[in-house]
Amino acid sequence: MAAALSGPLSPELGQAVSQARVLVVGAGGIGCELLKNLVLTGFSSIYVIDLDTIDVSNLNRQFLFQKKHVGRSKSQVAKESVLQFCPEANIIAYHDSIMNPDYNVEFFRQFTLVMNALDNRAARNHVNRMCLAADIPLIESGTAGYLGQVTVIKKGVTECYECQPKPTQKTFPGCTIRNTPSEPIHCIVWAKYLFNQLFGEEDADQEVSPDRADPEAAWEPAEAEARALASNEDGEIKRVSTKEWAKSTGYDPVKLFTKLFKDDIRYLLTMDKLWRKRKPPVPLDWAEVQKQEQNISDQQNESSAVLKDQQVLNVRSYADLFSKSVKTLSLHLAEKADGEALIWDKDDPSAMDFVTSAANLRMHVFGMNMKSRFDIKSMAGNIIPAIATTNAVIAGLIVLEGLKILSGKIDQCRTIFLNKQPNPRKKLLVPCALDPPNPNCYVCASKPEVTVKLNTHKVTVLTLQDKILKEKFAMVAPDVQIEDGKGTILISSEEGETEANNHRKLSDFGIRNGTRLQADDFLQDYTLLINVLHSEDLEKDVEFEVVGDTPERIGPKPSEPTSKNISNGSDDGAQPSTSTAPEQDDVVIVDSEDEGTSGNADDVENKSRKRKLEKGCECVGAKRSRAEQEQDDLMIVESEDEGAASSLGEEESRSHKRKLEEKGCECVGAKSVC
Repeated sequence: MAAALSGPLSPELGQAVSQARVLVVGAGGIGCELLKNLVLTGFSSIYVIDLDTIDVSNLNRQFLFQKKHVGRSKSQVAKESVLQFCPEANIIAYHDSIMNPDYNVEFFRQFTLVMNALDNRAARNHVNRMCLAADIPLIESGTAGYLGQVTVIKKGVTECYECQPKPTQKTFPGCTIRNTPSEPIHCIVWAKYLFNQLFGEEDADQEVSPDRADPEAAWEPAEAEARALASNEDGEIKRVSTKEWAKSTGYDPVKLFTKLFKDDIRYLLTMDKLWRKRKPPVPLDWAEVQKQEQNISDQQNESSAVLKDQQVLNVRSYADLFSKSVKTLSLHLAEKADGEALIWDKDDPSAMDFVTSAANLRMHVFGMNMKSRFDIKSMAGNIIPAIATTNAVIAGLIVLEGLKILSGKIDQCRTIFLNKQPNPRKKLLVPCALDPPNPNCYVCASKPEVTVKLNTHKVTVLTLQDKILKEKFAMVAPDVQIEDGKGTILISSEEGETEANNHRKLSDFGIRNGTRLQADDFLQDYTLLINVLHSEDLEKDVEFEVVGDTPERIGPKPSEPTSKNISNGSDDGAQPSTSTAPEQDDVVIVDSEDEGTSGNADDVENKSRKRKLEKGCECVGAKRSRAEQEQDDLMIVESEDEGAASSLGEEESRSHKRKLEEKGCECVGAKSVC
């Protein structure tokens, strides 16, 4: 194959391409395009790994898949399809998670290049660390609507993926929304989808029923494929419309409540593999909920509408609000002409009541702290669909950066942004120089070290393990010992060794202000020293802070009733009441008032952009978070309009322009070219 490309590629580069061994992580929107590009460029040794299976909703942009492939492994089908372009290529496909311990540092060391086409931060963090440990170049990428980004990560040469602090996770796989929500935003997105399924325009990408094809569920790949084939003929999945089912019940609030918060939850509990390391959900029973007392404020006149919006009610009150809003919205729908639907509007009281109540009931089912109407309203917004051509452009750029690396010209590699509109030089693709490693990075520094502020009398060992080490610092299987001169083991990755410590407070082990903990993740070949800063003055709902970072608001979850047995709600007859449509794509929440030009980014990114301007590079506006534009995303934009107005004030823009002109830069609005 390389010989056929002797024209475009030099003989030396052609040989390097044909001999390179490449790992592609992810076979979705970007991954499909990337695999096709790789074989057509001349790469002949390709390994691809993806945990997911093919769904109907993937077919509009993941062009290696067809209807007949629904239910099968993405990586395996991608391999089969790509081999039709180049039968002599050697492609190895894994239907698995890249975070499986089998894929250790030695596994990564066999590759010349690693190319990410992922859709979640946890996996990105993990691959970043594995490539650093193996000292293998990593090409990171992501897309969000019309926007995209590609960057190169090389140990000791460039910033790693975790060198700069990132905002709270804003991208969520579809199976997370439908099966395993762990944050309030997951439940809010689900409730908004539910509104459209019941009263609005139905969309298969916004399904809310349990996802039977969840790759994490209990079924093996072969069984998952058999189930998918049994439920459809040649890929034509047959569904019962959620709206039609609701109509057949007369939009009975009790039946809807029972289906959504009892039957579907009981069905999820039958997917036992999902709950081995997660707290299982607890189904709600309408009759039992009605026995609870309402909030006192519900029985009295409210002092003001503002206070009402900021209150968090109890489960009974939210169940009653759900019932009331369903009745009101069904009447509004009945007033519409046949075929017409309601449009969700966060300023419509009934629509907002519905989303607030449904989201909070789901939060309660999954053991989360419920939110006020005010908080939920602030997190809801408009949906923008994924763009297939963005994936194609980004996949092409990944290969071009890979060719630079194979040519020995990593100094010529760039972070490349794909803009929605041309910049002042009429370019859609804007390159920026790669930043050097952050000497204070807690991942790629020579001796990673952080200071964590927490209350040692309140934080448990389990919180340290799950919330701090695994969620915040993205460790997979941490081992922790106290540097107390004795080497006391606080947490062991070996199952059962230290589970007795889980619910004990850190202070029980003599941990106090100034204590140092050594956390090791042997899979990632990563060691982190943690300095404990004891504090009893943390803000409300803040369990810990990483000094120098934004406080992590992780409120304690309600305790699980000890008398509740999962088996009580997991009988074999538990089935979803309506659709089994495929998962929707991932969801990105963009915290902005307008979706136009930049100026909406956080301070960290603005500082990063300033550094790039000072280096004399072309630089994109601050619209995109670094590598946070995830593959195949739907974007939820917190705005009334999708206009292009800059959020920079006129005075700030003029000052910004003067400073850039002093550097010899052109400036239009908040976008600059040096």
